[in-house]
Amino acid sequence: MKTIYLDEIDSTQRYLKDALKSRELVSPVAVVAAKQYAGQGSRGNSWIGEEGNLFFSFSIAIKDLPDDLKLESSSIYFSYLLKQVLEENGSEIWLKWPNDFYLGDNKIGGTITNIVKEDLVCGIGLNLISAPVGFSKLDVAISKENILNGYFNYLKKNIGWKQIFSKYKLEFDKSKNYFAHGGDKKVSLSNAVLQDDGSIISDGQRIFSLR
Repeated sequence: MKTIYLDEIDSTQRYLKDALKSRELVSPVAVVAAKQYAGQGSRGNSWIGEEGNLFFSFSIAIKDLPDDLKLESSSIYFSYLLKQVLEENGSEIWLKWPNDFYLGDNKIGGTITNIVKEDLVCGIGLNLISAPVGFSKLDVAISKENILNGYFNYLKKNIGWKQIFSKYKLEFDKSKNYFAHGGDKKVSLSNAVLQDDGSIISDGQRIFSLR
């Protein structure tokens, strides 16, 4: 995967989406920033990134994604791949449905996915060395280079959704002490039932994770 490294930018997600729309860049491609000052989070929230933490976005043509991956659940899929890389390096990180990285009860990062024409764009932010009040940082020392190399190697394998989901669903119960959002609505995960396509059923409503 072609990788572009930037010293500082407002948002790797915005940069990549704009470059894909203008055809300045084509998939597969990744953008990594040393510092990000207006990262895009879920529901229009920002993810401010201090230097030393990890901020990157990448795009893959939809036709090149695993055949059994439902696009609405792509944030779970791409988040869990990174979780596996970090877990292999000794981290106790876990994934709160659908796109938040946690250590214990504290969030340390998140994933956002968007569709741009015929491409899926995924952005990831992770606190490696510092965190704002109320958040935490990664529990193991690992360089950004090693994380990215491990992650991009996983992407190349084009692992099927069912293989990833079979592992993710084993830890879904950890999410039940938390809330998620369905559209503009805050949804308790306490009684949520995880479906095989990555969606949840909560109070009779099916909610997908695309954001």
